[in-house]
Amino acid sequence: MSAKIIVFANEKGGTGKSTLAMHVIVGLLRMGKKVASFDLDYPQGTLSHYVDNRNAFAKSMGLPLPVPMHTAWDEEKNRIYTLRGQIDKVRNEVDIIVIDTPGTTNQLAQDAMVLADTLITPINDSLVDLDVLAQVDTNSLRIKGPSHFAQVVWSSRQQRMIERRPPLEWFVVRNRLTYSKSRNSQLMTVLLNALSRRIHFTLSGGISERVVYRELFLKGLTMMDLKENGLNMPFSVSAHAAKQEVVALLQNIFNREETQKAA
Repeated sequence: MSAKIIVFANEKGGTGKSTLAMHVIVGLLRMGKKVASFDLDYPQGTLSHYVDNRNAFAKSMGLPLPVPMHTAWDEEKNRIYTLRGQIDKVRNEVDIIVIDTPGTTNQLAQDAMVLADTLITPINDSLVDLDVLAQVDTNSLRIKGPSHFAQVVWSSRQQRMIERRPPLEWFVVRNRLTYSKSRNSQLMTVLLNALSRRIHFTLSGGISERVVYRELFLKGLTMMDLKENGLNMPFSVSAHAAKQEVVALLQNIFNREETQKAA
């Protein structure tokens, strides 16, 4: 067994990267996958806090919530170990390895992207955040060229070719979507579609702006836990829609029939 590696990366913070990563992790666990997770975003550690909250809540409630085999990276690990070495220790024990990176492109994040089979870049659905992918002319709103982050992804792809690894799959996920079809949203669609052809990524919908995501964090829960016995989570229309957003993303990455187990 050699695990598929999924990396969440973006040069900007505040895009819902760790929240989306946790939802994908739990979705995969509920598909019956064995999952290991790495949080490289120290000292922030949002994904690690999410996993800790989940373990504590499951223990307090006596619930067998599925959890990943988690590693919280820190200064000491960074000084002693290599990311490749630590991943090699678990990659034959699990089906999927999910890696959350910091909101900046440091050497550790670049190492993760070279190892990634699938790269997921969440961006807020706003023209303000588009510059993580491209340089855009402020007057004409035309794409002038790729961003620094896009160039890092290109370099990672080149390194993968040198190491004779399979091509990198890159998904750009539009997070914090709003329900109204604003001019901003329409422009984002046009620009992202044009950019996807230019720097070779697949565009996908992510999770909408919902208060419930912040509330679930404190208990380490996700929308993928809605059907868990003993949680008494309200299964509203909004909650069902939120869950289907994550299922749709999983369907983009994995076999559609497999993802029905998490639906």
